[in-house]
Amino acid sequence: MSSICDKPAGLLSLDQAVERLLENVQPVRGEERLPLARALGRVLAADVSSPLDLPCFTQSAMDGYALQANEALPGATLQVMGSAFAGRPFLGSVGSGACVRIFTGAPLPKGADAVIVQEETECQGPSVVVKSSHPMRPGENVRQQGEELKRGDGLLSAGKILRPADLGLLAVAGCSEVAVMRRLRVAFLATGDELADPGEQLAPGFIYESNRPVLRALLLELGIEPIDLGRVDDDREVIRRAMHRGAGQADVLITTGGASVGDADHVVDLLRELGQVEFWKVAIKPGKPFVFAHLGSTPVFGLPGNPVSMMVTFLQLARPALLHMAGAARLRPLRWRVECRNRLRKSPGRLEFQRGVVDWLDGVPGVAALAGQGSHRLTSMSRAHCFIVLPAESTGVEPGEMVEIELFAEPGVFPS
Repeated sequence: MSSICDKPAGLLSLDQAVERLLENVQPVRGEERLPLARALGRVLAADVSSPLDLPCFTQSAMDGYALQANEALPGATLQVMGSAFAGRPFLGSVGSGACVRIFTGAPLPKGADAVIVQEETECQGPSVVVKSSHPMRPGENVRQQGEELKRGDGLLSAGKILRPADLGLLAVAGCSEVAVMRRLRVAFLATGDELADPGEQLAPGFIYESNRPVLRALLLELGIEPIDLGRVDDDREVIRRAMHRGAGQADVLITTGGASVGDADHVVDLLRELGQVEFWKVAIKPGKPFVFAHLGSTPVFGLPGNPVSMMVTFLQLARPALLHMAGAARLRPLRWRVECRNRLRKSPGRLEFQRGVVDWLDGVPGVAALAGQGSHRLTSMSRAHCFIVLPAESTGVEPGEMVEIELFAEPGVFPS
C-alpha cells in the first residue's frame, strides 16, 4: 500500500505519530497478584483503597512530653507519670499538672492533646519544668489519626507504574500483595548481513551487533518480557519467517534495521506484503525511517538500524505505545528549559534530539551538546545525561540561549 508518509511533505510530526500509535494499540488483558517484593516496576491493575486510617492512631511526632496544651505555660512544673514508646503505649490518662515522657511514633496517651519537645523542658527528678517562651496549641507535635489518609480513601490508581515509594505506601497500609497487569511480551530481532555477535571473530566488513542488548535492557526497564529472536540476514525469506515467528509468540514485534530505502532494506516491503503499514517515516532526527504496522493483530515497530536512531525512536515512539499496551497511565516526557553552553548547529525541517551533558555552574543549570552527534555513535548515548530537544523550525542555538532538555531516567551526578 502507498502512504502519504512516504513523501517528504507528508512526514508525520512526533506528536502526530504518537497519537496514531496510541489510537492503534490496545492494553493487554490479564492480571496477576504479586507479593510486594516482586511488584517493582509493574503496572497496577486496579485502584487500591486504604484499608485503614493513616496514621492508624494519633501519635507523637517528636521526642518530648505528652500533656494538655493549656498546661504548658512557661515556667510550669509538671509531674512525669510514666513513659510511652513506639509499640509500648502508656495505658493511663494524663490529667491536670501531669505529663508522660513520650517518643516519636508512640500513641498519644488519653487526656493529652499536644507534645512539648524535650529541648523546651528541663528535667528535675520526677518532674519537668516548661522552658518554652510561647504557649502551646492543641495538636502541636502530634500526628492525628487519619491525617494522611482516611480508611477508604484512594491509595493508588490503576495504571500507575509501581515505584519504591508506592510499595512502601502499600506496605504501611497493610497490603502484602497487589494486583498488576500481566507482563507485556515483546519479540525483537536485528537485521543485517554485516552483523556479528559480540565474542565472535570479526570478518572483514563486519561489525558487532549492539541493538539487541540495548533493546533487551530498555524492555526490562519497562517491566516487559523480552523475547530475543536473534540477528537475521538481509534475506527476504529469512526475515519473513522471523517476523511470523515473532508475531505468533509475542504481543508486539520490534525489528531493527531494514526500514530505510536501500536495496537490502526489506522490512517495509514485507510488512506491506504480509500485513498493514499504518505509517512510515517521522519528522525527527535521528530516526526518520520508523515504521508502524500490524501483522494480523500484532503491532510491529520497525526501528532504524543505527544505534542512536534506534534508541531515539524507541524512547520517543515505541516506549509510549508499549506503556499504553502494558496498561500504564499515559505519560508525557518531562522537559525543562536550561541555558545552552555551546553553539548548536541544526537545519530546519525536523524535530531534533541532540545528546547533551548537564552541569550546574554558579547556581544556573545548563547543558552542552556532546561532540559527534552522528546516529552511529553510541558513545554519545552512553555519555549523555539528556536529549536536547530542538524544534523543527530551529536553525541552531547560540551559547547562552535557552533550550529544552529531556533528562534520561537514571540518576546522574552532574559536574559543578
